[in-house]
Amino acid sequence: MIIRSKAPLRLGLAGGGSDVSPYSDIYGGAILNATINMYAYATIEPTDNGKIAFEFPAKGYCEEFSASDFIEPAGDFLLQKGIYNRVVKDFCGGKPLSFRLSTFIDAPPGSGLGTSSTLVVAILGAFAEWLKLPLGEYDIAQLAYKIEREDLAMAGGKQDQYAATFGGFNFMEFAGDKVIVNPLRIRSKYADELSHNLVLYSTGTSRLSAEIIAKQQKNVLAKNAQSIESMHKIKEQAVMMKEVLLRGEIDKIGEILEFGWQHKRKMAEGISNEIIDKIYAAAMAAGATGGKVSGAGGGGFMFFYCPDVSRFRVIDALEKFGGQAKRYEFVNEGLKSWTM
Repeated sequence: MIIRSKAPLRLGLAGGGSDVSPYSDIYGGAILNATINMYAYATIEPTDNGKIAFEFPAKGYCEEFSASDFIEPAGDFLLQKGIYNRVVKDFCGGKPLSFRLSTFIDAPPGSGLGTSSTLVVAILGAFAEWLKLPLGEYDIAQLAYKIEREDLAMAGGKQDQYAATFGGFNFMEFAGDKVIVNPLRIRSKYADELSHNLVLYSTGTSRLSAEIIAKQQKNVLAKNAQSIESMHKIKEQAVMMKEVLLRGEIDKIGEILEFGWQHKRKMAEGISNEIIDKIYAAAMAAGATGGKVSGAGGGGFMFFYCPDVSRFRVIDALEKFGGQAKRYEFVNEGLKSWTM
């Protein structure tokens, strides 16, 4: 028996950062994101040898343990260890499991596409399929959030777990522990036009989002007026983005991205830097009307809205920075799991 699962990565189109505590707890947050055909994958092979093996075959990484009710969450495979500990505690009555878990992600860590959280969702989906756990979409997303933010004390927001689980275009609202996912019925021609005009560009660099998020959180706690006002504007951006997508006013997205980027860069130090500024300026000079860094900032992927046929000029202009434009499509399905 083999259990497999996959969950889609996401583009955070607007509102990014307003889902991070303590801002979302104090003021409430709003995000608009959409999932794409890049995935995190998990495969579980049950065994009877009394062992637990975590593998990342693409890199040749592997770690093996004797089956127990708790694995110290440290070192490599931190996410896998945290997930295992929670599953055994909450759903197996402390009884150890014996299995081999293999994982893969279509984007590198630090890409800004929600890779870590999406991997957690994919692994939880595989466990839920194997153990027949009674978990709905909200249950899996909330559990993924708790494992990352509470069990493993990893800094971050709330949107990624819900995007990976639900899939599609979603307008999400955050208020304390409460999350409301509002699926958006975007006409297929609008989604196709958006994917045609929105150039996804890998800068070839990665970043530690936790460091940037920690600065953002510190600014909120310190009541930094500029940072908090910028987050208010970012939240407004999510509403603006929702309205133009539903109306099909796709060419307004560039100016909304530009509006958001100018406020996002004021939220915390490190969101932008010299190379990001140069890439952004080159894209705008070549015909883009707006863009942003995906995720917390500092590196990873960027994307730019390029109306008409300007995408080709923008891609050409960005070649000198050594990165790569990535083709993708939007997808409506979220987490999927199956047994063979």
